[in-house]
Amino acid sequence: MNRLIDRFLRYVKVDTQSSHETHTHPSTEKQKNLSRILLQELKDLGIEAFMDDFGYTYAKINKNMEGAPAIGLVAHVDTSPDAPGENVKPRIIKNYDGGTIQLNETLSMAPDKYPSLARVIGDDIIVTDGHTLLGADDKCGVAEIMEVCAYFVANPKVLHGDIYVCFTPDEEIGEGADHFNYEWFKADFAYTADGDEVGGIEFENFNAASADLDVVGKSIHPGSAKNKMINALHLAMEFHQMLPTFKNPAYTEGYEGFNHLTGLKGEVEHAHAHYIIRNHDMAKFTEQKKEFETIAAYLNHKYGYEAFKLVIKDSYFNMYEVIKNHMHIIELAKKATEKAGVVPFYKAIRGGTDGARLTYEGLLCPNIGTGGYQFHGRMEFASINQMEKAVKIFIEIIKLAAEK
Repeated sequence: MNRLIDRFLRYVKVDTQSSHETHTHPSTEKQKNLSRILLQELKDLGIEAFMDDFGYTYAKINKNMEGAPAIGLVAHVDTSPDAPGENVKPRIIKNYDGGTIQLNETLSMAPDKYPSLARVIGDDIIVTDGHTLLGADDKCGVAEIMEVCAYFVANPKVLHGDIYVCFTPDEEIGEGADHFNYEWFKADFAYTADGDEVGGIEFENFNAASADLDVVGKSIHPGSAKNKMINALHLAMEFHQMLPTFKNPAYTEGYEGFNHLTGLKGEVEHAHAHYIIRNHDMAKFTEQKKEFETIAAYLNHKYGYEAFKLVIKDSYFNMYEVIKNHMHIIELAKKATEKAGVVPFYKAIRGGTDGARLTYEGLLCPNIGTGGYQFHGRMEFASINQMEKAVKIFIEIIKLAAEK
């Protein structure tokens, strides 16, 4: 088995799910289990590396020529809390024939329902057993960056500037850049390895916010509840039903924004709902947040007390507004993609990435495809062929930058 895939298969078996609920940094200590593995592997390669208290792993390969830009590579170790992430059992399908894939006794996927599969016909692909997510988001990127590091260590005569690496925690909950060490990470610009189809160069993303809704009900024995009980769970459902129906992500695509309910729990006296709010357009994004506030205010007035306590927090913004003035880093990625034998294409991310926050905080950081697909669910998969091409693209980016 090639080294890249060996890395990936080892990494996905480490449970690294982040959590919206803990409000710690990192949000789950188990993310550090993979970070420690990466740290040791970097040190074994002879690379300067360390992990901080927040679970960020940093590494640097020193330049072997003057005048080349310092380039950063970033990926995240955490996986989404949206599907089970413990006891991942990856399976390799050789030379995928385009047919239905039976993941387990009850779950299957086919190209007519999951068009992403049509992009990997003939590839060797890695799937789950249907009981967990795979972790391609973003352990494809993690494994690829580690392989890039190994390449430059093994080929010291290949000219390059300083290469900075960071593996972040908590990207999936919008906090991957919260404790990023800009003082140490001195790249002139960087790329996140956090996209899907290889060849994709992404420099537009959603504006993003989270909304936490605490709902206070009034509990009383159901036998004497008439005109007295106010069920917090019912209130939470009432709030949700007042949000625009067609801003449900199941009805959106392209540049259309959405409101996504990611969690709801509670009992009669108290309930809590967590939403993520997304839109590429800043004016529409602002309008969506206002809709949440208007509904909460209306329902508080309706029930005559503060039944709804709403906290909205911006997570990141559309990196295009910054990168559009620095398109040379996009052109570099395009040329590297072509040199690696892949047709480049541009698309807007219907999601987020650490690169958005990093870009707004001064480190230009577009996103590159990694060969993983259908993120955040049991039908997540990765193309081995595309992962290998992604490694070549990152290597070519660094080599081409040194030729300028």
